[in-house]
Amino acid sequence: MMAQILFAGDVMGSAGRRALRLALARLRQEGPLDAVVVNGENAAGGMGITAAIVREFRSWGVDVITAGNHVWDQREALTFIREEPRLLRPCNAPPGTPGAGWVVVEAQGGWRLGVLNLMGRLFMHPVYDCPFRTADAVLAQEAMDCDVILVDMHAEATSEKTAMGWHLAGRVAGVMGSHTHVPTADERVLPGGTAYQSDAGMCGCYDSVIGVDKDAAIRRFITALPGHGEAVDGVATFCGLLMTVDTGTGRCSAVRRVRYDFPQEIS
Repeated sequence: MMAQILFAGDVMGSAGRRALRLALARLRQEGPLDAVVVNGENAAGGMGITAAIVREFRSWGVDVITAGNHVWDQREALTFIREEPRLLRPCNAPPGTPGAGWVVVEAQGGWRLGVLNLMGRLFMHPVYDCPFRTADAVLAQEAMDCDVILVDMHAEATSEKTAMGWHLAGRVAGVMGSHTHVPTADERVLPGGTAYQSDAGMCGCYDSVIGVDKDAAIRRFITALPGHGEAVDGVATFCGLLMTVDTGTGRCSAVRRVRYDFPQEIS
């Protein structure tokens, strides 16, 4: 069976949530979506994710929600992540961290989708365990339990994300980068049938500085004072990667970078 699998980049605030909802409806008008994976760690006003947003995403047909360094910005996540296996945090977090970084779910058609959430170590805080060794350990133990495997590599450095793509080439269906909120133009299928993109980009308002208020971001650079700008609402842009995957072999044959802009009057 050939499946259409969508990975959506970091959802940033209300504009990102609106972009995701509208894009899913538009894509489903074009054809079936057999599985949807979304990075949702900035969905709550740019800072973390809530249980209500997880339920909202699931009602839109999102199969798995990945995260990264902002996963704990909403303190309630420390509790509800234990009861929500489809919300992941980086798998290379220290032992004892709440939640899980790997899950297998049944997709439409009955095939099994495994999703692995990793976080890079270059220029990242906090610094987690080695994502490369973690990926090897998970695949060695769990790969037989699923038909298709996707990896969200949440990292700052393009080099680290690219290295992970090559490290897993031929072993998983896709390695998608997240975290930097800027879509890259390097989508391709690596040897062995592994989809790759250094960063899927952001679902949110691009009239901003990676999703936050421009003036606040500029002021922080000039003054070097700490602060966190508000997530910007406005033209909602969806960015993601659409993959065609053979569920029998677990290999990707084609990729398409997706970007849709939705003006504010479209709700």
